[in-house]
Amino acid sequence: MNKIHLIVLVLLASLTAGAQDQQPKWQGKFEQLGQMLPTPNSYRSSSGAPGASYWQQKADYVIDVELNDENQTITGSETITYFNNAPEDLKYLWLQLDQNINADGSMTKKTSGGTIRDSIPAKMLATTTSLFDYKGGYSIKLVKDAMDKDLPYIINNTMMRVDLPQPLKKGEKFTFKISWSYNINDMMMISGRSGMEFFPADGNYIYFIAQWFPRMCVFDDYEGWQNKQFLGAGEFALTFGNYKVKITVPSDHIVGASGWLQNPKDVLTKDQMARFETARKTFDQPVFIVTQDEAIKKEKERSKKKSTWEFHADNVRDFAFSSSRKYIWDAMAIKNGGNNPLGQSLYPKEGYTLWSKESTMAIKNTLDVYSARTIDYPYPTAYSCNWVGGGMEYPMISFNGGRPAKDGTISERTLTRTVSVIVHEVGHNYFPMIINSDERKDTWMDEGLNSFLEKETIKERYPKLDHVSNTPKGIVSFMKGDKAMMRPIMAMSDNQGRSFGPNGYNKPAAALTLLRETVMGPELFDKAFKEYSQRWAFKHPKPSDFFRTMEDASAVDLDWFWRGWFYSTDNVDLTVDNVKWFKVKTTTVDPEKKNISVKAGDLSATLSKDKAVDFSNGPQEFTVTNTPETDYRDFRSRIDDGSVRKKLDGKNLYEVTLKNTGGLVSPVIIEWTFKDGSKELERLPAEIWRLNETEVKKVFVKEKEVVNIVIDPNLETADINVTDNVFPKKAAVNKFDEIKKKTN
Repeated sequence: MNKIHLIVLVLLASLTAGAQDQQPKWQGKFEQLGQMLPTPNSYRSSSGAPGASYWQQKADYVIDVELNDENQTITGSETITYFNNAPEDLKYLWLQLDQNINADGSMTKKTSGGTIRDSIPAKMLATTTSLFDYKGGYSIKLVKDAMDKDLPYIINNTMMRVDLPQPLKKGEKFTFKISWSYNINDMMMISGRSGMEFFPADGNYIYFIAQWFPRMCVFDDYEGWQNKQFLGAGEFALTFGNYKVKITVPSDHIVGASGWLQNPKDVLTKDQMARFETARKTFDQPVFIVTQDEAIKKEKERSKKKSTWEFHADNVRDFAFSSSRKYIWDAMAIKNGGNNPLGQSLYPKEGYTLWSKESTMAIKNTLDVYSARTIDYPYPTAYSCNWVGGGMEYPMISFNGGRPAKDGTISERTLTRTVSVIVHEVGHNYFPMIINSDERKDTWMDEGLNSFLEKETIKERYPKLDHVSNTPKGIVSFMKGDKAMMRPIMAMSDNQGRSFGPNGYNKPAAALTLLRETVMGPELFDKAFKEYSQRWAFKHPKPSDFFRTMEDASAVDLDWFWRGWFYSTDNVDLTVDNVKWFKVKTTTVDPEKKNISVKAGDLSATLSKDKAVDFSNGPQEFTVTNTPETDYRDFRSRIDDGSVRKKLDGKNLYEVTLKNTGGLVSPVIIEWTFKDGSKELERLPAEIWRLNETEVKKVFVKEKEVVNIVIDPNLETADINVTDNVFPKKAAVNKFDEIKKKTN
């Protein structure tokens, strides 16, 4: 090949490549997820339902625990019976030791970052440099089988492997014992999902005890043992089972826990017992079982005696409890399907004015709305306990922040925050306590779905309170942020970094809101969402089970939605690029062009290609030709060309050019404003982008003249830039001119 030919080929290749770079690249946004989802099998079906051979493990616990109020320690012993329902033998078992996150040299401490600035609050610096005098982590006393023979075990940070004497076969069970203790963390110094709060004014504590016993890891069909380390962000993957728990505390303490109290007569006074029974029959307002005056009296007396509260819980994935002599206690029965669970609230006098009015009623409102959207509440009780901080959830019990000012007054912000936290944490009884997803990997499957239903509950039962944060409008500020710092929702929980909160809570909640209100419609969405909840109640769903069920139960192809909202960091940014106004010309043109007559002023065949600024120049005219005979091919019938012209005579036709600037395909919602002041809202499905993901042209026929077009007028789609959603374009505001006007 000579040099001239080579140079020509290189130039042609360069020009071709340049031309290709200028064309929008097809990214397959409407392709099926395919291999991005696991292959369906006999355990998990292609419809998203549990398969014919679905199985899951079970672990039953019998636990005795003592809370020492003098030295703030937990000492416990447990007997675990583990049932192997897997189609394979197990040589060893894995347990979670979550308290080891606070142990010296823990992986969390080693991998946590920190910075030094010009000035740093002492508490932050002490946390960053581990200066607090606290020795955390489990002290494992023994691990034995049912015959009291030692079992070999090894601890790897927050995980413990117990080797079995012989493989545990399918259908068999294994019983073993563990004893342990640990120091309870002061949450003011060492924050976390459990601990204690100290009240210097009266010298008392409230204890919030969770992740307090060695718990079985999940072993499932999806990945075998889920034994990823607990690093602090990704929460828990847990096995269902039955619990019998005895909790020994000072005799003047009130205890709330994950389960139903078995021995109320042993731990309550006669008056408290009578009030407790009254509360179980009262459905209209909470009944005080321990009054504020009684709680204040106990704060001062501080009994040295002990009592043991016994709780049973069936088919739960975890167990937590709270204990204090400071607790005021109110309760109320709640009608829920065929069950009447008891809503119960525990709170100190510091929370009285707010919690006595709101907490138990918020439990009722939560169970009402969530049950209507998912399944009836299956448990006998639901506790809401007041602590300092945000919120944390466990089966039948949650720890919830929010207190009035010291003078007892309640600001609107405090009311909104407190009610929202209670609804959210009580709502976790459904996700993940019943629909039991893997929080360690997929935070959004419980936090996101729960945040969505929290928003729905606030909107329905507390319409005056703000609920914007979990909506498309509320997620815009996050989605318009720096993509280099973002992660997709589907990224693993511990790898989310700054995206953990938005991707775990707000973005999936906003996505589901968009899905319900704009993409699917409430009726289809609600049926599909309820189907998912019913299919996977008391089971272990994965993301693919949710995605497939939502499509299977609605006949709506949502792969484009999951791909964009859950697997990418794209954002919604639609632009009204151009709008052209047309009217049909009355001149008839012969399609064979034998007798065409052209008058001065007629538009060319291509019409105007210029971008319109507004509608002030009036409409462009175009001709409607008779249909050429060649278009009919072998058809014998003919179109009534005159009728087509007549139907369009006097009508206004608008050719709208839309651009997808943000990359996330979205439904198009157009608000038309007409010359007479009336408005029309028109909705187009996201599939309008399926052939061209970046630009769409569409013609609309309107009876009346249009003066204004707005895309997404009610901020339904999370569009990050609404300034380019309008036609005619609004003039840019000059801030200098604004200041000048104000000074004149």
